[in-house]
Amino acid sequence: MAATSAPQDSPDSQGPLGPPDSPGPPDSSGPPDPLDIATEANRSLQGLSTELTARVPRLLEAMRSVGNGLELRTTLDRIAETAAELADAEYAAIGVIDAAGEGLSEFITHGVSDEQQALIGDLPDGRRGLLGALIRRPETVILADLTADPRYAGFPPNHPPMHTFLGVPIKVQGETFGNLYLAEKRGGGLFSDADLNMVRVLATEAGIAIGNARVYEEGRQRMRWIDGSVAVTTALLSGSDAEDALAVVAEQARRLADSAAGIVLLPDNEGGLEMVAVSAENGAGLLGTVIPPHSPVVSKLLAGEPVYVDDSATDDRMITDAAPLFGPSMLLPLKNGDRVLGTLATPRSRGDRKFTDTERTLAAQFAAQAALALVLADAQRDRERLAVYEDRDRIARDLHDLVIQRLFATGLMLESAQRKAVVPDVQVKLGQAVDELDVTIQEIRTAIFALQQGPTEAPAGLRTRVLREIGTAAVPLGFQPSAAFVGPVDAKVGELTGKNLIAALREALSNAFRHAQASRIEVLVDATAKLPDGRDGVRLTVADDGVGIPENGRRSGLKNLAKRAESLGGSSTHGPGLGEDGGGSRVVWEAPL
Repeated sequence: MAATSAPQDSPDSQGPLGPPDSPGPPDSSGPPDPLDIATEANRSLQGLSTELTARVPRLLEAMRSVGNGLELRTTLDRIAETAAELADAEYAAIGVIDAAGEGLSEFITHGVSDEQQALIGDLPDGRRGLLGALIRRPETVILADLTADPRYAGFPPNHPPMHTFLGVPIKVQGETFGNLYLAEKRGGGLFSDADLNMVRVLATEAGIAIGNARVYEEGRQRMRWIDGSVAVTTALLSGSDAEDALAVVAEQARRLADSAAGIVLLPDNEGGLEMVAVSAENGAGLLGTVIPPHSPVVSKLLAGEPVYVDDSATDDRMITDAAPLFGPSMLLPLKNGDRVLGTLATPRSRGDRKFTDTERTLAAQFAAQAALALVLADAQRDRERLAVYEDRDRIARDLHDLVIQRLFATGLMLESAQRKAVVPDVQVKLGQAVDELDVTIQEIRTAIFALQQGPTEAPAGLRTRVLREIGTAAVPLGFQPSAAFVGPVDAKVGELTGKNLIAALREALSNAFRHAQASRIEVLVDATAKLPDGRDGVRLTVADDGVGIPENGRRSGLKNLAKRAESLGGSSTHGPGLGEDGGGSRVVWEAPL
């Protein structure tokens, strides 16, 4: 079925409805027993027409087909296709009811080409017309001509004509999951009672398949979020500085939530929340954006309460300039005990699906784990600083109590020898030695004073940060990429170039995880590279043996790498990878030192 604009409801009119389902009370003991399902299906088929009996093998084959596979979207596509074949319908669709039970969260179609769908436009939301009526009152419907139904209000432009209609609810563990719609019986006839009974049996089997797919999908989601939490904890406890730590949290949250951006916000001096780490295709423009303290969401977040937004662009609570860029969003407090460290935001693009209850729960658990990891990482850095302080105190005591005392005693001995010397040159030389000892003692005292001051926070070297990024990527990848360095990487690469190189490495590894399906990744950082114009530069190479870069695939990640390099006066290219005959991909990113 195509993306229909559901007709307007007519509250006082009743459409020609077929025999209603008898769902009964939900079974609280768990999912239905497949044997009971088969028994009920067999009972419903007994005594039916010869035509229907002859179609039973097709029904059994359809049930087998629907039960194959565990991917939810694939299962829904298969159900729609199988139902159309079983009932000889031109079009089929499945409308998935949203969490609020007021509309459709998804609309899966069969029989409409991508070109037709593009011409039709937006998918129906299920809040009006015949589709809306079937959501509010799930039951079987057979219509000889849906355009004659009182609730019909017309199709959108470019919609294929449809007249005959059959609708059956799909129930999963006693709850209505959605509706299965069929339209346009092939050959110009009407949908028969045999079609209805076949489709109802298929809908029962579809409910079981969808339930299994849901459980499988939730299990996969949980494993992904657990892996992401492990990656964040590993990265934070490996000694990363505060800026890198927050960037890791933002990147992992974006990947796990399948969102357009991952954003970490920290409280500012005015009582608002400032975006201090952003992972997004064009994240640089969001850095520094502040949610002012008078925003309704700030008080809730700083109190440790999550905020969920269906559409950031239209929600009155979202008052920043960045809000119109996004749609559904989760804003989760980074909370450890009673202490709120900041906020983690995962906004999706406008028009994307809303976050499910499962996604909200998993994201909240991830935020809590990330907050704990941040606290532990901060405590670890405090312990390391304390160890440095203690070591410096010991060195200072040794210098003061041992070295200076010995030098002072040596100076006294030389002064005594100077007084007793009779040769003028010897007296002069001894006097110079005493002066040198005085200067040395003063320098040691200056060093002792410096040791007693707090050590400045020196950022981790580039080599360390590269290895940290690779270690973080190893968790979702399932294997450890190799790393090699050429030249004095830490000494030659400047801070600005180093930060951009780390961001480019993170983008390249993220692309490899999402798209490459690789089993081997090699990372090379060469600080002795020469740029095409002859300047000294640093070259980052990330190569894999995966599926390569598809011809018509998205290029947003590669464009980001190129923009980042060009902003420094460098470049980014890609080519054949490590696989046989150049399979996979190789990204080469370079910039001046």
